Amino acid sequence: MTMTRRDAVASLALFAELIASRTADAQSQTPPAPAAARPPVFKHDLPNVNLDGWEVTVSWVDYAPGRVGPAHHHAGFVLAYVLEGSVITKVSGQGEEKVYSTGQMFYEQPGATHEVSKNASQTQPAKLLAMIFAPKGATLTMPGPAQGRGGV
Repeated sequence: MTMTRRDAVASLALFAELIASRTADAQSQTPPAPAAARPPVFKHDLPNVNLDGWEVTVSWVDYAPGRVGPAHHHAGFVLAYVLEGSVITKVSGQGEEKVYSTGQMFYEQPGATHEVSKNASQTQPAKLLAMIFAPKGATLTMPGPAQGRGGV
């Protein structure tokens, strides 16, 4: 017996309806729990820059166990979200080294140097999602300290 595309779509629709009706029955027997208000993951003032001619580039940054990255700076500003593990970071103008763990974010302001960038663990990897906001065509990451405002 062969099944036509039409038969397959009809079967899928019937299956979806069955699942939806069972879910509705289960939900009607149990009152829904009130949704708890969750605080924002991150809130920070943004720099006073005109973003005309800018773009955002989102990149994975993998930290092998024990990895220590070199000091560097960016063409614009960065929002980084820790996807896995913990990282230790120090950004010029933001005080001492800080540890950021899974689900936390940090910010690198324009003209800052990312002075310390390392995995907090010698045995577990860490991973970031880095969102770099910079002028179109700019070199996004450059080695060494930034020169000028916010740099070393």
